[in-house]
Amino acid sequence: MTTAKSGRPVPHTDDDRRAQSPVGPAFATLSSPYFPYLVALFVGVMIISNITGTKGVLLFPSLSFDAGPLSMNGLVTDGAFYLFPLAYVLGDVISEVYGFRAMRRVILSGFGVLLLASLCFWITIELPAADFYDGQQAFRTVAGVVPQFLLAGLSGYVVGEFLNSYVMVKMKARSGERRLWARLISSTIVGEFADTLVFCSIAASALGISRWQDFVNYTVVGFVWKTLVEVAVMPITYAVCARLKKAEPTYQEALAARLPQQ
Repeated sequence: MTTAKSGRPVPHTDDDRRAQSPVGPAFATLSSPYFPYLVALFVGVMIISNITGTKGVLLFPSLSFDAGPLSMNGLVTDGAFYLFPLAYVLGDVISEVYGFRAMRRVILSGFGVLLLASLCFWITIELPAADFYDGQQAFRTVAGVVPQFLLAGLSGYVVGEFLNSYVMVKMKARSGERRLWARLISSTIVGEFADTLVFCSIAASALGISRWQDFVNYTVVGFVWKTLVEVAVMPITYAVCARLKKAEPTYQEALAARLPQQ
């Protein structure tokens, strides 16, 4: 209902109401068509890694050497060794293209989903098993939530990913689009070292590691392995960053805004 010049209200006709009513459903638009896929892949990698990581793996059993506190009889790792570094590669890509704030939201989202997954695993294990189900113990072994491991994994994940993203963004603020290789290597070293050190420090006693020599071996091997994997896939990270920067209209706009005006 509108108001006439005389101050009296003028009723709307049915045609007026139809003209003013919204046509079709209303939805919010996504600011980026690619970002949700990166978030989904990142969180998926974290969940899968936490499940596959429950299996102990021995690679190259014939490899043996002693170097001070570091002693190796085969490469002892877990079932997530080939997948977990992908989380840091995705973290590098998100930090490089979308910035620290966006990566912070991704990290917190992953943290929440990992907590939810752990809670669901625990509830499912505690539910009474059916008479015909004979996999209860196997399910408990694989999906069982050990509080010390959960604390170690979540702590290492948060500290490592935050430092990885922080180093990436701070170095980019100084170098701009140049020297991406330096940002990738530096952030990987800092993030992976913090992640591995925090995780191993909390989880070592639950694994039965009590000697200093074993702890050093466990930490150093894990850190070196994950870092080397990320360095090896750096060409892929380069290609993904370059492709995404060209495909993201907002990135090109932000880049153009920072170019010197002529």
